[in-house]
Amino acid sequence: MEVSAFQPRVSAPKSVGKTGVLIVNLGTPDSPSVPDVRKYLREFLMDGRVIDISYVSRFFLVNGIIAPFRAPKSAKIYKQLWTETGSPLKYYGHIVEKELQQQLGDEYVVKLAMRYQSPSIEAGLNEFQKLGLTDIVVVPFFPQYASASTGSVYQKVMELVKSWDVIPAIRFVNRFLEHPKFIEGFAQIARKYMTTYDYDHFLFSYHGLPESQIRKGDVTKTVCQFGECCNTFHALNQHCYRAQCFETTRLLVQALGIPEGKYTTCFQSRLGSDPWIKPYTDDIIKELPAKGIKSVLAFSPAFVADCLETTIEVGVEYKELFEQAGGKHWQLVESLNDSPIWIEALIDLVKTA
Repeated sequence: MEVSAFQPRVSAPKSVGKTGVLIVNLGTPDSPSVPDVRKYLREFLMDGRVIDISYVSRFFLVNGIIAPFRAPKSAKIYKQLWTETGSPLKYYGHIVEKELQQQLGDEYVVKLAMRYQSPSIEAGLNEFQKLGLTDIVVVPFFPQYASASTGSVYQKVMELVKSWDVIPAIRFVNRFLEHPKFIEGFAQIARKYMTTYDYDHFLFSYHGLPESQIRKGDVTKTVCQFGECCNTFHALNQHCYRAQCFETTRLLVQALGIPEGKYTTCFQSRLGSDPWIKPYTDDIIKELPAKGIKSVLAFSPAFVADCLETTIEVGVEYKELFEQAGGKHWQLVESLNDSPIWIEALIDLVKTA
C-alpha cells in the first residue's frame, strides 16, 4: 500500500477569546481621613510578607501599637499628598489603565488593582472570571522584585484563583528594572532638570527592607553580605532586592552619563528598630553638604507613580533635611506616572510576559 508523503499541516493553536491584564500597585487609603488611613495600615501591615513575624505577634503589634498611633500622623501627611483628583497613585493608575487598554486593543481586558484597599485584586480577577478569560497576565508595578511587594501580589492572586473550577493560565511579570524603556523613562524626566542646572550630586533612594528579609531571600546562604556583594549583578544575587536596586542605579547612571563618584544609592522609609538595608537615605543626606555638595538631583526608582514616599518623603522631607544641613538646591525626579514611554514599556511587558 502506497503511503503519500504529504502530511496535513497542523496549525499552531490560536488563543480563544481575550487576555486579561491585571496591573497592580501597592495601594492607598480611600481618603486621608484617620479611619481610612488606619484601615489601610492594618491591611498593609498585617500581610505576613510585609512584617514577617508570627501572626499573633504581628496582630498585636499592628493593631495595638502601629495603626492606632501612626494613623493620625500618617493622615496629616496624606492630606499634604492629596489633590483634587484624590491619591496621585490611584489617579495615575486609572489613566494608565485607560491608556493601556486603548493601546492594546480589543484582544485584551485591562484592569487596575491595588494589593491593599481598592480597587482590589479580587474584583479584577472576578471580572476576568465572569468574562470567561483563561489567559491572564499580572503586572505588579514594582521594578525590583521583593517578597513584600511582588511576592505578596503573586501570593494573593494564587490564593484567589485556587478555588476556581477553571484555573486560568497566569503569567507574572517578575521585575522590569532592566527594561530599556523603564530606564529611559526616568532618564527623560531627569534630563529636563540636568539641562537647566549643574548638579553636584545624584541621589538614588529606594524603599528599604529589613535585612532579615534579604537574608531569607538568599537561598545560597553565602552571597548576601550587605556590602560589596551588590557591586555586580549576576545569577546568584539577581533575586536580591538590594542588588537589584544597585543595578537599577548603574543602568540609570549609564543612560545619563553621570561620572563615577557623583552618585549614591541609598534606602528610605525604615520602620522599627531592627536593622534595615543600608546606607540610610537620611544619614547620607546629612553628610552631603559637609562634603561640599550643595545641589542634588534625587531619584526614587522603586516607584512608578508619585506617592507618599516620593512626593512627600523625598520631595519635601528630604529637601528640608538637606537644607537644614547646609544644602542649597534639591530637586526630585518625578515618577513615570502616565508618561507615553511608560505605557510603551507596559505593552512590551504584557506581550512578552
